[in-house]
Amino acid sequence: MFDHTLRDTATRVQALLTDLLQPTPGDDEIARPELLLAAMRHAVLNGGKRLRPFLVVESARLFGGNDTAALRIGAALECLHCYSLVHDDLPAMDDDDLRRGQPTVHIAFDEATAILAGDSLLTFAFDIIAAPETDLSDRAKTALVLALARAAGMGGMAGGQALDLAAEKQAPDEQGIVTLQAMKTGALLRFACEAGPVIADASLEDRQRLRTFGALIGRAFQLADDLLDLTADAATMGKATGKDAGRGKGTLVGLKGQAWAEAELDRLVAEAVALLAPYGARATTLMDAARFIANRKS
Repeated sequence: MFDHTLRDTATRVQALLTDLLQPTPGDDEIARPELLLAAMRHAVLNGGKRLRPFLVVESARLFGGNDTAALRIGAALECLHCYSLVHDDLPAMDDDDLRRGQPTVHIAFDEATAILAGDSLLTFAFDIIAAPETDLSDRAKTALVLALARAAGMGGMAGGQALDLAAEKQAPDEQGIVTLQAMKTGALLRFACEAGPVIADASLEDRQRLRTFGALIGRAFQLADDLLDLTADAATMGKATGKDAGRGKGTLVGLKGQAWAEAELDRLVAEAVALLAPYGARATTLMDAARFIANRKS
């Protein structure tokens, strides 16, 4: 059931992103350059589980939020997430040639186009949120823009990437690794879960509870990712593996071992599931998402 729901949302997100990234300019746009748009589409429309949009949609459903608006916020988040992948893959950053089994954008096109595609996707994310087609109040849109900007910027994902690059020269301690991962990976997943109660105009208590849930599954996601980097092969992952150890990056798996990491994953999932217990059966899909994140194979 969970897998079907995840695939269904991914299909809907794919269709919306395809429509949003069409050649016809939007209102007040002058033109959409063909090469730039092709690079953006290459970055965004090449598959993926669409986990972040899924979390937006399901967290909004938990509180009876506008499903169509939630899908658009999820699409905006996916654009921003894909921008981060395009830039992370660049030679100056993680230097990867493969993403989701396909050539990375700078390989398929060129570095300059990849940079501009990432810039455009980052900007487009906020365009989607603010657009009249997103049927939310101005208050909700402002809250979402602010929360996403904070999650993506110097105090969130981009700052985490900076810490990650610094970690190649000097390995951080355990707390440093936790902070790095909470910023680089966890911040967007936390936003995805927090966005739902914002969309639904739920209480501040609900928003904080979902924010905490997002932080927990963000930690679980990164821990699972580090385990996969250690144990999975490139064909399964659709990208290079074993790079963290090769570049001397500190991870909790490397610091504390595989057995500890697997036990910690179980603990994080149990804590995340317990956090949603007050919502009863309505939260089943989000609980299943926490388990999926911890047990995924790619």
